[in-house]
Amino acid sequence: MLSIIVAKAKNNIIGKDDKIIWNLPEDLKRFKEITTGHTLIMGRKTFESLGKILPNRKHIVFSQNPDFKVKNENVEVVQSMLQIQEYIENDEENFVIGGAMMYNLLMPHVTKMYVTEIDKEFEGDAFFPKINKDIWKEVSREAGPKDGINDFKYEYVIYEKIK
Repeated sequence: MLSIIVAKAKNNIIGKDDKIIWNLPEDLKRFKEITTGHTLIMGRKTFESLGKILPNRKHIVFSQNPDFKVKNENVEVVQSMLQIQEYIENDEENFVIGGAMMYNLLMPHVTKMYVTEIDKEFEGDAFFPKINKDIWKEVSREAGPKDGINDFKYEYVIYEKIK
């Protein structure tokens, strides 16, 4: 099964110049707690922006460049949706972590979304798809903790696909 995990601004911005715009340490800690022990599915730019291989997680990196290789037992580079199909059909929860192209490509196959909704608009060049309330039901919402770094509020929201 596929789930999405994402932090997005009020205007659906998720990044600029292949980077996250905000610094939310508590959200990063939550990301680690939710995804540790699971498979992460991402595009090449997202993988490169991580700067390292995240421990205790398998990385599936989608790249249309057949020459893109990563020599690490925790990383598998794929070039087609067929190679991602097993993660869509698997009973285990697998996480799509970005970027915008991967969210758009895999959204029809996702059954759950963990969304950090930031109550501020940002300028950026990567957008998260609009959440269609006819397809997605909000099942929980919790305020993100204040951290002394940011002047904006944010909430952790979980959506499930309506069957």
